[in-house]
Amino acid sequence: MNLKQQAASRALTYVRSGMVLGLGTGSTAAHFVDMLGQRLQAGDLQDIVGVPTSEKTAALARAGGIRLSTLSEHPRLDLAVDGADEVDPDFNLIKGLGRALLREKIVEMHAARFLVVVDESKLVSRLGRGPLPVEIVPFEAATHVRWLNTLGCRAELWHEDDGSPIVTDNGNHLARCWFSDGIADAHALARALADRPGVVEHGMFLDMASAVIIASPKGVRVLERPA
Repeated sequence: MNLKQQAASRALTYVRSGMVLGLGTGSTAAHFVDMLGQRLQAGDLQDIVGVPTSEKTAALARAGGIRLSTLSEHPRLDLAVDGADEVDPDFNLIKGLGRALLREKIVEMHAARFLVVVDESKLVSRLGRGPLPVEIVPFEAATHVRWLNTLGCRAELWHEDDGSPIVTDNGNHLARCWFSDGIADAHALARALADRPGVVEHGMFLDMASAVIIASPKGVRVLERPA
């Protein structure tokens, strides 16, 4: 197995029959969903219910025979499993390059435990090594991007290969913000983004992860958030 598969496989050891799971989006989360489906089909697990964080994950889960539901029916999840684009030493994350950050955050905030599965390349000393995705409304999108550029970053609208704006499952657009020296104060930036009309959500997942499963060529290790 590659490193992403190794991390996903370790996350599967936390799953018990009868659980309601938040199912993340992205390449590592896809490995977890695939493996979960295989365990169900083999009869090793029973009565698993999944709440997906994207239409892509929902389709993958259905193909694997995973029964799906919603937060309306299951407002408290036993466990959520998802990948991350960056993980800092305080268990804060940047997510959303899989284009599902809003639904991921909505689902994962309802989990009793949130497991993050990554390979060691995603570990950073400070958030902002790569781009921060920000979901914005399509109305006056250029105005929102112009405002994002006042936050000490270089921001631009995220486009498909054909030049059209990326459209999320929610019908919104995505911008990407690059910080040359990383994000100095993630909590302050999160507050500024939350207060801005037209900004729907951002890809900083702060104080949410319960544990991080990290795969490397030396093996897989699990870091638990201090109580």
